[in-house]
Amino acid sequence: MPIFVLLIVLSFAFYIFYKIKYVRSKRPAERKWLSAKSSIALGLFVALFGINQLFLFQTTVTYIVGAIFIVIGLLSVWSGIKAYKFYLPHAAKEAQEN
Repeated sequence: MPIFVLLIVLSFAFYIFYKIKYVRSKRPAERKWLSAKSSIALGLFVALFGINQLFLFQTTVTYIVGAIFIVIGLLSVWSGIKAYKFYLPHAAKEAQEN
């Protein structure tokens, strides 16, 4: 499925983008906020990779490994969203102070 390949590449590109911004940032709350955003992108990458594998191969091992990837990716997205919501006001307050 070409759409999954495009989404996988985009999510990995966003992961790299946010990790570079994380390294360049000096503010602690902003760093945690950017780390949460990169966690969301990496979780999407892993989950989409698992979904893509389900379409490529139809074996029992692929179903098990794909399901594990999907679960781990969705848990990473979920925890990243929670962290994003928590650190967003702190990062905004930190940005206004400087």
